[in-house]
Amino acid sequence: MSTSRKAGQSSGQNDGGHSPQEHRFPCPQCGADYRFDPAAAQLVCDFCGHHEPMDIAQAPARAAAITEMDFRAALDGALPEAEAQDIRTLHCPNCAAQIELGAGEHATECPFCATPVVTDTGAQRQIKPRAVLPFALDERAARSAMGDWLGRLWFAPSGLKKYARKGRKMQGIYVPYWTFDADTASRYRGERGTVYYETHSVMRDGKRQKVQVAKVRWTPKSGRVARFFDDVLVLAATALPKRFTDALEPWDLSALVPYAPEYLAGFRAQAYSVPLEEGYAEARAIMDRAIARDVRFDIGGDRQRIHDIDTSVRDVTFKHILLPVWMAAYKYRGKTYRFVVNGRTGKVQGARPYSAWKIAVAVVAGLILAAAIGYVAAIQQ
Repeated sequence: MSTSRKAGQSSGQNDGGHSPQEHRFPCPQCGADYRFDPAAAQLVCDFCGHHEPMDIAQAPARAAAITEMDFRAALDGALPEAEAQDIRTLHCPNCAAQIELGAGEHATECPFCATPVVTDTGAQRQIKPRAVLPFALDERAARSAMGDWLGRLWFAPSGLKKYARKGRKMQGIYVPYWTFDADTASRYRGERGTVYYETHSVMRDGKRQKVQVAKVRWTPKSGRVARFFDDVLVLAATALPKRFTDALEPWDLSALVPYAPEYLAGFRAQAYSVPLEEGYAEARAIMDRAIARDVRFDIGGDRQRIHDIDTSVRDVTFKHILLPVWMAAYKYRGKTYRFVVNGRTGKVQGARPYSAWKIAVAVVAGLILAAAIGYVAAIQQ
């Protein structure tokens, strides 16, 4: 990305002084800050229209450039110094979001809950992102997707729909995730169940009838299964409800590109708040569920019982990556409603508001309709 980096400027240091490193990408024509344009996949200046292409590698080259990091070395504090950075973050007192601040920012509004906050957290040391999934949708496309989603919601307040469609700008935010790779081998003990049927005579309505009764014959089963896990994805922040972020999946991780700060130009980035070790614990739970499915398949039969699984895990590696989300947080009649849009696919998820007035009208209309149907039926009789 040599052409893009010519426009970038950084201040501070990221060595022994551990000062936060801040990136700016001033337009060479007017000096205003560039922003990354998802539609054109290039840096653009909104003031004078100047643009600068970014050299985005093809998929095989991208994959080769994104290397994994050693999990054990990270836990032991043995990662190279260059793999960490100091960032300035804002801590929201309402939703606990950790939001990375840009150069010269000292106060802002939390994009996750619309709470005004002022920063005094200073710098914190974090593992650098290894890869980023760039935004593919601009704000107009994200707003359109959110409007369509709101329009399909039954009993949503009309005022909220109008406010959301005509409200302030949406925030483009890169949300932090961990990905984990691991090679696993598991031994298991269990039982395979084979269903068979026995014929029994029973009395029904005073008559003797023959019925088939299902039985299960259990036989011991043991064996081994192995699986290599690639890019087990774990959310590395807690500001958004997990049900929201889970609903935005799947993410096309094959489109990840090596991290470069240019992709963040004009967007916000959320600092991770889930420590690496906690992220791995969640990843292991995901792996264990997949291994249990493998064991059931290996046991075979009609039914399965698993008594125990002993799994050895080796060659664990990880990455810190950033995924693109458009955010809208609206305070409407004293309540905060949050909506998130997948910055690649346009998939929408958010709080589900209800209009008590609309529900009451629907209930009354239903009662009237039921009464009318009952009246007509009574007349016909």
